[in-house]
Amino acid sequence: MSPATSAIAAYSSSSYAPFNLSPLTSSSSPTWAKPKSNSHLLPVAHLTSTRRTLLRFPSFSFNSDKPSLMIPSAISIEKETPETHRPSTFLRESDDVLTTLSSSSSSVRARFEKMIRDAQDTVCEAIEAVDGGAHFKEDVWSRPGGGGGISRVLQDGAVWEKAGVNVSVVYGVMPPEAYRAAKASADDQIKPGPVPFFAAGISSVLHPKNPFAPTLHFNYRYFETDAPKDAPGAPRQWWFGGGTDLTPAYIFEEDVKHFHLAQKSTCDKFDPTFYARFKKWCDDYFYIKHRGERRGLGGIFFDDLNDYDQEMLLSFATECANSVVPAYIPIIQKRKDMPFTDQHKAWQQLRRGRYVEFNLVYDRGTTFGLKTGGRIESILVSLPLTARWEYDHQPEEGSEEWKLLDACINPREWI
Repeated sequence: MSPATSAIAAYSSSSYAPFNLSPLTSSSSPTWAKPKSNSHLLPVAHLTSTRRTLLRFPSFSFNSDKPSLMIPSAISIEKETPETHRPSTFLRESDDVLTTLSSSSSSVRARFEKMIRDAQDTVCEAIEAVDGGAHFKEDVWSRPGGGGGISRVLQDGAVWEKAGVNVSVVYGVMPPEAYRAAKASADDQIKPGPVPFFAAGISSVLHPKNPFAPTLHFNYRYFETDAPKDAPGAPRQWWFGGGTDLTPAYIFEEDVKHFHLAQKSTCDKFDPTFYARFKKWCDDYFYIKHRGERRGLGGIFFDDLNDYDQEMLLSFATECANSVVPAYIPIIQKRKDMPFTDQHKAWQQLRRGRYVEFNLVYDRGTTFGLKTGGRIESILVSLPLTARWEYDHQPEEGSEEWKLLDACINPREWI
């Protein structure tokens, strides 16, 4: 899902002032157990793409009342109902209890919802504080089958051209046709029965106006299935996914290092292998195949994580969400008021064109949502207000624009 010169030389490297915001939760660095075996999992790996789809733009939902209407060419989606008030929770009554048993599914559901809603508030407060005047428009919606979401968008501010921060909590039943529609390469040999699911996530794309200030995307999600109807008594299955990535139009080495160090620091609190593994995953995922280049300068990305302790991964997702503001806002504070030329702005618009291309052509959440009638405003909130496509544009070799393009074609190790 997001886009991020002679003027660069005039701005020397400096330390980042801390952005004083209270964390969403208290942070510590416990020692976690090593990965546990996957042998207990049901054979539902084909849900991977569907999970990713549901939460990339968190407003998609399968019709839980009429699964028989769902066919690959026209999947029925429960339409959202606009609400005038923001509820304290989107959980069903059966889940709306914070139990004292931290391992219970209802507790994880409730705590993850609280985490993403706290993260939405924190990020939106930081964005408004930096902008200094503009405010988010909020839309609250619910689903007849259970759950709902909050979409917040700020646009045409002093600093931000467009900033979207969405959360959703979704219940439904996933029929076999949904698997095949959502999967990149469907396996016709796998024909599972309907599977009830729960999905919750936060998704955000932040597009600043200044071409020297980078775009940011982050998304964190939790997905859970109940026992299929044809396998009563089977255990619930669960997964975590998400990531945070940076898309500048111009490279400031100290900015990119600051950002990647924040991602590594977060990962290292849980597993020393996470950062290298998830950075490569990010570079590989945000790849524009028809251009032969990445959308931006990466970060971390992961999906289908369930081979570690559930409490550990819940804490990891929370820590990742907590890290967004300190990893990104100091960069914006340094770059938002830098002077720029029409040439700088035109290059930013071209890079935003690449951002649009990736989201509309390759991002599974966007493409699936457009094909299946999801909430269009939430689906397209990731796109910038403005972008540019210039015929056969080739930056001059050695220029600052060329350096950015080279880094997108040849991913680098920033730390």
